[in-house]
Amino acid sequence: MAERKPVIITAEQLAEQRRYIEEIRSLPQRPRSYFVVTYGCQMNAHDSETIAGMLQEMGMAEAPDREHADFVIFNTCCVRDNAERRALGNVTWLKEVRKQNPNLIIAVCGCMIQQPGMAEKILKQYKFIDLAFGTTNLYKLPELLCRKLNEDRAVVVVEDKDTIAENLPMKRLRKDFAYITIMYGCDNFCSYCIVPYVRGRERSREMDAILAEARQLKESGVKEIMLLGQNVNSYGKGLEGDVTFAGLLRKLEEIGIPRIRFMTSHPKDLSDELIEVMRTSKCILPQFHLPVQAGNDDILQQMNRHYSREKYLNRVRALREAVPGIGLTTDIIVGFPGETEEQFQDTMSLVKEVGYDSAFTFIYSPRTGTKAAAMLDQIPDDVATDRIQRLIALQDQCQKEAMSRFVGMEEEVLVEGLSRRSKTAVSGKGRHGVSITLPGSEKDIGEIVRVRVTEIKNNTLMAERIEERK
Repeated sequence: MAERKPVIITAEQLAEQRRYIEEIRSLPQRPRSYFVVTYGCQMNAHDSETIAGMLQEMGMAEAPDREHADFVIFNTCCVRDNAERRALGNVTWLKEVRKQNPNLIIAVCGCMIQQPGMAEKILKQYKFIDLAFGTTNLYKLPELLCRKLNEDRAVVVVEDKDTIAENLPMKRLRKDFAYITIMYGCDNFCSYCIVPYVRGRERSREMDAILAEARQLKESGVKEIMLLGQNVNSYGKGLEGDVTFAGLLRKLEEIGIPRIRFMTSHPKDLSDELIEVMRTSKCILPQFHLPVQAGNDDILQQMNRHYSREKYLNRVRALREAVPGIGLTTDIIVGFPGETEEQFQDTMSLVKEVGYDSAFTFIYSPRTGTKAAAMLDQIPDDVATDRIQRLIALQDQCQKEAMSRFVGMEEEVLVEGLSRRSKTAVSGKGRHGVSITLPGSEKDIGEIVRVRVTEIKNNTLMAERIEERK
C-alpha cells in the first residue's frame, strides 16, 4: 500500500471549529449535559479526554451517568468482535432511555465507525443514532453536532484521510497523570489486525509540539506521563531530520517530569538505542509492554509480525541486562487460523521462559478486511477456549513467581485513589507498573509515596510506608 501524507489541520480550520462551539453555546435548544462511554485502548481513553474537553467548551456539564445526560457519545473499539457487539448493544439500550428524555442525542465515534461499510450500516440499521463519525473526524465534533442541532437529522461522516490536529481542548481524567499521543496510525499490517484500516497510516507529531505539551503538563503539576502510539518505536517516520523515539525520550527527560511510561512497542523496532536510553534514564520507568502474540515462528510469519521467536527473546534478554528487574508485560493471541497444538505449546513454553509480570490474552477474533479473516483452518471455538484457559492458568502461575521478586523491595507509588477494600488504605502504580496498596488517606491521592513491599495478595502488592509523600 502506498504511503499517504498526513493532513495537518491548520489554525484556520481549528478557528472554524471554535466558531461552531460558540454557535452551539448560543442555541436555546442544545444539550446541557454529556456522558462519554469509552471502549478499547489508552488511545481511545485519550481521545475521550479530547471529546469531553470540546463538549465542556460547548457549555455542557458532565452527567453522573448515561441516564441523566442530554448527549451520550460512545467512543468505540473494533479490534475484537466482542468489543464491537458490546458497544452496539449498549447504544441500542439507549433507545429505552430516550423514551424518558426525547431530546437525548446519541452519538457514536471511534474505530468501529471508521470500518468500511459501517456508515451505511448505521444509516440503515441504527436509525436512532443521531451522530456518527470516524477517527479522523474527531476535531470536527463541534461542526457535526452543530449540523445535527440545526438540521434535526442524522449526521454520519467518515473521511478517508490521516489527520493530525494540535491544540484541541482537553479534560484530563487526572491531575497527576496524563497521556500524550506522540504518533497516530500503524504501517505494520499484522494479518489479524484492523488498526491500520481504522486508525490510518503512521504519522508522527512534531517533536516541538510534544515537548511543549509536556512542559505545560509539568507546570500544571503532572507527575507521570504515558506516551501513546500504535507503535511508539517507529516514532519519527515522516519527520525531517534524524528523529527517533529514543531521541524524543532524551528531550522529555530534560523537562523533569518524574515518571515517563510508554506503549505500545513493536518488537521488530526495539532498538539498542532505546534500550540504552532506558538503562541510563532516571525518569523512564522500568516497565516495558512488548507484545509477542505467539511463540511459534510459523504462526508469527502468518501473523506478519516480522520477527522470530529467537529475535524476540534476544530483545527480552537485552532489556533485562540493561534494566535489571524490569517489569515486562505482553499481548498473546491463541487460536490463530491453522494453529496446531504443538504450535500453541511453543507459546506456552515462551511464556514460561520469559516470566511476564502480566499478559493480556485473547482468543483470535476475525475482523472483516484483514488477511487472516480469509485464511483457511479457522480454529473451532471449543479448541480456542480450552487453549486460552490453559494459557491463563500458566500465566497466573508465572505472574505469582514474577511478583515474588518485589517482596522486601522499596518502591515509589503514585497514589491513584482510595482502596476499594479499606477506608484506611490507598493504591496506585509502582515504578514497575504493578498495583500496590498501602496505608493512607485521600490527602495522598496524586502524591508519590515511598514504600516497602511486604506481601502479595492476589495480583496486588501490599506495602508499608517508609517515607512521607513527596
